[in-house]
Amino acid sequence: MRQQPGFFDLQQRYQSLEGTDPLVQVAKAIPWEEFRPLIEQIHTQERKSAAGRPPWDAVLIMKALVLATLYNLSDDQLEYQIRDRLSFMRFLGLQLEDKVPDAKTLWRYREELGKRAVMRELFGRFESYLQRQGYQARKGQIVDATIVRVPRQRNTREENRQIKAGEVPEEWGPEKLRQKDVDARWALKEGQHYYGYKNHLSVDVQHRFVRRYAVSAANEHDGRYLHKLLDRQQRGAPVYADKAYRSIERVQALGAAGYIERLHHTAHKHRPLTQPQLRTNRRRSSIRARVEHVFGFQENSMGGKFLRCIGLARAHLRIGMMNLVYNFMRLVQLQRLQAS
Repeated sequence: MRQQPGFFDLQQRYQSLEGTDPLVQVAKAIPWEEFRPLIEQIHTQERKSAAGRPPWDAVLIMKALVLATLYNLSDDQLEYQIRDRLSFMRFLGLQLEDKVPDAKTLWRYREELGKRAVMRELFGRFESYLQRQGYQARKGQIVDATIVRVPRQRNTREENRQIKAGEVPEEWGPEKLRQKDVDARWALKEGQHYYGYKNHLSVDVQHRFVRRYAVSAANEHDGRYLHKLLDRQQRGAPVYADKAYRSIERVQALGAAGYIERLHHTAHKHRPLTQPQLRTNRRRSSIRARVEHVFGFQENSMGGKFLRCIGLARAHLRIGMMNLVYNFMRLVQLQRLQAS
């Protein structure tokens, strides 16, 4: 005979997952109320009367966007997973009988966040929280970049030529243009071609939090973003970066701005690196390699560095969320290490 479900069955199921569900620690560690004022500015639809459905709770929406980023889910997939997974429901504070934000609602919130360009402020609020918690960046910074792929575009050579020239092909109507990414670019890295954008980062040496970031097309040179990423509070501390960032002008500019230059030396066609330069590069690599922790986590633990969006504005929001969610998970990891 089938047993009738009891009142405490769901609570018992949650308790059985307590020690293995990483979202439990994320829910406790992150100051969600810090983000409420920014999310509450967003209204996804006009209410025709006071009797209409009120907006979704701002913290619930913020948490839903975090889930989409952490597990690299589309809006349709996210809606399904919220309905299907108890861990997602608990993270959002939903019960079985509660309504779930649908894919269109989640898309509208994300679109409004992108239009209002509030990602920087969301990121900055968490940075301020880290500062208050004692996670100041003081021992130097590492600057690097990684390519974030987007779906490839199937354009003709003439269409690509026009796009690179900043033009829109005349035969593209509004409907087709909405499906075309005119901001992403091709880039060659280690013999492989990639299509998408770049995530430029400044990571602090001690705690490995992302402190600054910038987003560009994939073909942009890394060195152009060096000074945009520098943490002004770390003047007097080292700046580590690979050879792509090294030039006479940048080395001089770092010194003039009060930073300690730790850029990798680079060889030239008729001037190979000396043994002292090779030893210096190896020492600097032992520190600079810490940025790979960030890239590795985003690639292996966040479903890969791949965006389902079109255009630089949307890419900026998605990549900004990727960096913010990495910082969330890094804080959880540091708190776990401190408690052990």
